[in-house]
Amino acid sequence: MKLSHIVAALGGELRGEDRDIDRLASMEEAGAGQITFLANPKYRSQLDSTAAGAVIVKPALEEAASKVGRSLILAADPYLYFARVATLLNPQPAAVPGVHPRAVVGEGSVIAASTEVREMVSIGRHVTIGERCVIHPGVVIGDNVTIGDDALIYPNVSIYHGCRLGSRVILHAGAVIGADGFGLAWNTDRWFKIPQTGVVVIGDDVEVGANTTIDRGALKDTIIGEGVKLDNQIQLAHNVQVGAHTAMAGCAAVAGSTKIGARCTIGGAARIIGHLDIADGTHVGAGTLISKSIRQADAYTAVYPMATHKEWLANAAHLRHLGELVTRVKQLEKALQQAQDNKDPQP
Repeated sequence: MKLSHIVAALGGELRGEDRDIDRLASMEEAGAGQITFLANPKYRSQLDSTAAGAVIVKPALEEAASKVGRSLILAADPYLYFARVATLLNPQPAAVPGVHPRAVVGEGSVIAASTEVREMVSIGRHVTIGERCVIHPGVVIGDNVTIGDDALIYPNVSIYHGCRLGSRVILHAGAVIGADGFGLAWNTDRWFKIPQTGVVVIGDDVEVGANTTIDRGALKDTIIGEGVKLDNQIQLAHNVQVGAHTAMAGCAAVAGSTKIGARCTIGGAARIIGHLDIADGTHVGAGTLISKSIRQADAYTAVYPMATHKEWLANAAHLRHLGELVTRVKQLEKALQQAQDNKDPQP
């Protein structure tokens, strides 16, 4: 694709020769037929040495970038522009309409004629699937499920009964949507299972990573808002709500009935306990344990600094006596205050 075609499709300003571009590459690896980008100032030095045929840069870097004699695309946000170029050069294959003879479709199900259902797919009764979807082998869709248009469902995804998915949803391999929440009551000497009667509702433009699990609601529904992006191996428990355009990194876990606001970011392996409210725009660092509601948006981190095992043991020993230390400090402060009071003249 010519650079002029990219600019016509995505905006930006072209400077220099209108070259043919075949793919994107890093600044270190790019060759004459490839395009790269500079978003982080710490990689500024690579601009002089890259062999890329074209570079996406901010307008402020035009003069510096033009000195190295290659084509430029000027964009306010080079990283976002790079992402859009990647999408332009690597479109998803279109659906090949039809249901494979080795797929199984239950009675009463309605599948749009433009949708592709591949071999070894199992679709339950009274399922509705919209236009131009692609359902890969091994997918199991339960009864009364609804899926919108342009969904992409990769192999071995399981969608339990009654769940509702919006349009342009992407579910990666092994994702489980709508399994029972962990609802149990103690019955003298054993656990009694509580039926989970809600479903999972997923909005438009949501992406769910490989082997991520989203449990169905106990009474109300588990709700994933529009544009949410979930990485691999995330656990969302029953009745969790995730606000629009929130992104969560791999291995994060959210306990039941917690509400996460819109436009939040949750770092990898973060843990959020149940029945909390997380404000819109909150950023939670990797590995952080959130044990109380967050009412004020900010960046929150609670990761203990890494240490050698020997140092950790010493610190742990000190922490065991922290209560005693606090008591001694308070006693010393009280004694010092009394001594000071005895020295002060009486009014």
